[in-house]
Amino acid sequence: MARPIPSPELPPVERLRQIMHILRAPGGCPWDAEQTHESLVKHLIEEAYEVAEAIESGNRDHIIDELGDLLLQPVFHAEIASETGRFDLDDIANAINEKLIRRHPHVFGDAEADDPDAVLQQWEEIKSNEKSEKEQIPYTIKKANEGLPALLAAQKIQKKAAKVGFDWPDTAPVLEKIEEELEEVRSAQLSGDDSDVAEEIGDLLFAVVNLARKSGFEAELLLHQANRKFVNRFQKVEDVLRKQGQEMSNSTLEEMDAVWNNIKAIDS
Repeated sequence: MARPIPSPELPPVERLRQIMHILRAPGGCPWDAEQTHESLVKHLIEEAYEVAEAIESGNRDHIIDELGDLLLQPVFHAEIASETGRFDLDDIANAINEKLIRRHPHVFGDAEADDPDAVLQQWEEIKSNEKSEKEQIPYTIKKANEGLPALLAAQKIQKKAAKVGFDWPDTAPVLEKIEEELEEVRSAQLSGDDSDVAEEIGDLLFAVVNLARKSGFEAELLLHQANRKFVNRFQKVEDVLRKQGQEMSNSTLEEMDAVWNNIKAIDS
């Protein structure tokens, strides 16, 4: 039997909350009902990346659509938690409200911060003090951010190390470090030890992320852009080969490389 649809006269976020409640309730949606905080993590990460992609597209409707999908995630988590009395959407909103007030004393208090850099420094100091009150050992880097995508986590770790002066002065020594790590990958491959090869490739990736950071870029976004560029060119190669009556599956590597290089020259 169809469930009543929450009134469009409701405030939009409250209507969303009620829709989510109906979906999770008995007689609602079986998929929504079986989700947990843990099962939703991958969806939360995917939605965040889809928002980033929509923003890059500049398409208003696409941005609204993807931000809506992302907004659903905290509402979904709040509904799950409210079923056992752990917390609800109001608790989440109250927590961020109080945090924003605490960390903007230059707006809601007597502190001064006249430029974005001063604001960020003040934010980090307040954040560090808040965490120190909860933790016995105030480590500069407290965790490996394993819930984040690896490139993003690596860059966050490097930024934290840089804040206490553990950093390269510029990109030149980072490039030297990349060359050093690449040589270690080659040596590990010659040794035939797969675990050594894996470890050295990881070190190489970490060094490349450092180059992106020192160059003022977000490594995660750069790799997404490179992924899109590769897919776009790959599809163009398929188009060219099909016009020649060929499929990639029955083309030689030399044929595919020749088309790829032609397309690359045109794109450049």
